[in-house]
Amino acid sequence: MTRHIDLTKERFIAHRDNHRDGKVHLLNLIRLREHADYPDGRASTGAEAYRTYGRISEPVLARLGVKIVWEGRFENVLIGPDEESWDLSFVAEYPSLGAFNEILRDPVYREAATHRRAAALDSRLIRLAALPQGTRFGQFI
Repeated sequence: MTRHIDLTKERFIAHRDNHRDGKVHLLNLIRLREHADYPDGRASTGAEAYRTYGRISEPVLARLGVKIVWEGRFENVLIGPDEESWDLSFVAEYPSLGAFNEILRDPVYREAATHRRAAALDSRLIRLAALPQGTRFGQFI
């Protein structure tokens, strides 16, 4: 199974080049390790490491106006692979594409990201553009 933890250079370039004005929403799906995988071998659970990531990154996100606009608890898969279960699922709202890019350059965030890397067994980060709320499936395609 291929695991996805970090943003690749190619995906970042595609993300950067898909510039548009307005808010950016990122769907985050995270599967945590039972035991964190720190390069220095320190002992921690994946959940503890992810909480450390959240605590350290919070001031950076607040300064740039990032908010968690939706968060949910995984219950079960209805359509899709059985192994696609997630410990964390949330949508983060960034005020702009520039705010997301600035976070990636921030030294405090970069230090925090080491804890995310140690915590995550697998993840998905899916960029979304908000549409008006509708009343039927496929209304805005």
